Amino acid sequence: MLDSLLLEPGHRVLELGTGTGRNAALPAWRAGGGRVTSVEVDGEWAERARRRLRGVGVRVEVADGRDLAPVAVPYDRVIATFAVDEVPWSWVAATRPGGRIVTPWGRLGHVALDGADDGRSATGWMQGLAQFMPARGSGCARISYQQVRAAAGGAVGAVRPVSRRLEPLRDDIHLRFALRVALPDVQITTAEDDDGLNVWLHDGSSWAALAAVAHQGGPRRLADELDRAWERWLADGSPALYDYGMTVERHRQYVWCADPVMGPRWPTGGR
Repeated sequence: MLDSLLLEPGHRVLELGTGTGRNAALPAWRAGGGRVTSVEVDGEWAERARRRLRGVGVRVEVADGRDLAPVAVPYDRVIATFAVDEVPWSWVAATRPGGRIVTPWGRLGHVALDGADDGRSATGWMQGLAQFMPARGSGCARISYQQVRAAAGGAVGAVRPVSRRLEPLRDDIHLRFALRVALPDVQITTAEDDDGLNVWLHDGSSWAALAAVAHQGGPRRLADELDRAWERWLADGSPALYDYGMTVERHRQYVWCADPVMGPRWPTGGR
């Protein structure tokens, strides 16, 4: 992620999520002392990081990195060390035109966004896989399939055969990323036992379990939605995760494939 930031000496850097302070020290070494500000929501963690970063030239502030206050002088580079389902507009507003934002997105992947010259948007390509702790209180916090099924009473609304091999849901990172794009609110878990591979899906209220047959319950039919998204990915030529990108505007944001203007697109906030 630091490599994707394209950081150069003299850049002003904003890091979101100080943690131990180590990741803030690395941009300071590259950009120079006094050029890095790091934001941490937890006051105790922030104080520990201040002590560790004393003499390195990093300023540590206590604030919620998801909702930045307006800045008088925009940053050249912004990097987050926690995952968000949607990129806050305040991050774009805090970045100079032509500057760069690097952040983990949701439960899978990270993106590098370049600010437009007019300051009205930021767009860029997926850089690879990254899984980070989610922003506190965000929708990408994980709950288990078992919790969801128990809350739904375990009732099975539909049962049908499974016609596909399930191994790609475990092994093909490009398929998994495409499903993350098409079904951003659905969590997919896999595990193998004596009977073979099992796959579990849930969105917090609906659930599905796939093996030789598909069981699904709740208001949505997640196994059917998975099939349709998988089929579309195949019809599009099975694009790699590096073929996807994201555009963030003030009032909307979306993931696109192949081309930010002409390619297919999906809203980041769900259906």
